Amino acid sequence: MKNQLQDLKISLTLFRFLFFISLAAIVFYLISFPGFALADVFIPSNEYIGYFDSNGIYTVGGNVKNQNDFGVIPIISVSVIDGNNTINKTITHVPIPPMTDIPFKMKFPEIQNQNPVLLEAQLKFLESEKKPIPITILYDKTLITHKDGHVTGRITNSGNQTIFNPKIMAIVHGHENVLDIVQNIEYFEKIEPGQILDFSMYPDPSITEDVLYYSCFAPVDTTVTPITTIKNGGAFDFRYDSGAWYYGAKFDSAGTTLSINGYNSYPFDTYANFEFPPISGKEKFQVKINDKPVDFIQSQDEMGFWHVAFDVGPTSQGIVKISGFEKGLPPEIPKIPQWIKQNASWWATNQISDSEFLEGIEFLFEKGIIFVQGREMKAEINWSIPLWVKTTAGWWSEDKISDEEFLMAIENLVSRDIIVI
Repeated sequence: MKNQLQDLKISLTLFRFLFFISLAAIVFYLISFPGFALADVFIPSNEYIGYFDSNGIYTVGGNVKNQNDFGVIPIISVSVIDGNNTINKTITHVPIPPMTDIPFKMKFPEIQNQNPVLLEAQLKFLESEKKPIPITILYDKTLITHKDGHVTGRITNSGNQTIFNPKIMAIVHGHENVLDIVQNIEYFEKIEPGQILDFSMYPDPSITEDVLYYSCFAPVDTTVTPITTIKNGGAFDFRYDSGAWYYGAKFDSAGTTLSINGYNSYPFDTYANFEFPPISGKEKFQVKINDKPVDFIQSQDEMGFWHVAFDVGPTSQGIVKISGFEKGLPPEIPKIPQWIKQNASWWATNQISDSEFLEGIEFLFEKGIIFVQGREMKAEINWSIPLWVKTTAGWWSEDKISDEEFLMAIENLVSRDIIVI
């Protein structure tokens, strides 16, 4: 009995020793590597930087890692101490698939102090059904880091669907530190399955001589720069995709002309593509840079949003003025595009085929408006649909049921394999 008690004391002593050693190791880890906190979505401290770019604009970049088995939409809050002031900015990052990381970049033109203090970023996230984008970087002899610091390479679509508006982001490294966050300078409207496209990336001109290599090449298919400004007394949200940077957006008192500062640091042409919610759907825009008219393309996407796109010259800066907005604020954008509702009406009255109607339903899946767990793409010859489902589509096209009720009905029918897509 005495020996048993002695063995028990030894076991308890050993347990306490191992417990405190483990606790000390955890504390040391958290203190030494604050960016690596015990979280599944985080920004490593060695991949989080603040610097002044070649135009003197304070820039913050970082790499968001998602180690969950589900997609996330990170909400990133960055604070910078500028003398006696603290400037805070929050962005909603692009959806990040499981076990993936995607860099981000933010500009702080408000910073005046030459020695700003970048505080640790704060992260929140929403769960997402985002799956990995089937774009592959070709790690072969065509992936080259050039002497002037830029990189060229190729990407391919390894999936079976067309991917629209793809972009590639990456981290630029020096000898011992991260230097910049970059994206490809080319505008890609789409990449077809099996197609190969050439891309190039350039670091900020202020650090070209220090570039050693690039890492974390990350494909994205979402415009990443949202902006909110005041229009006719309310918040007006829009976004842009560009190789240049834009800030300081404001409307005139009438709410019909938007002014925004922009600059392109790089010694080559790039593009700008602004996306605006419609007010009447009949807007006719005009674009000026430094009060000089420029050529542009105005188009409307399948969700009804306006796109205004134009070229941006090398190493240029100025004020962009986009006129032609209607007064007031945009109405709430329907979750389902009007053309799909029109298709439902035509299909319910036998004016279009089953496959034409199901193309609209497939669009809702592609855009994430409808989601059914475990659903996989099937060939068109497998598309089928019972005649009685037309009644539901007809009710929706006549506003007898809401958009939400229609979406729930379609999700239910697909999950039960009554509709096969």
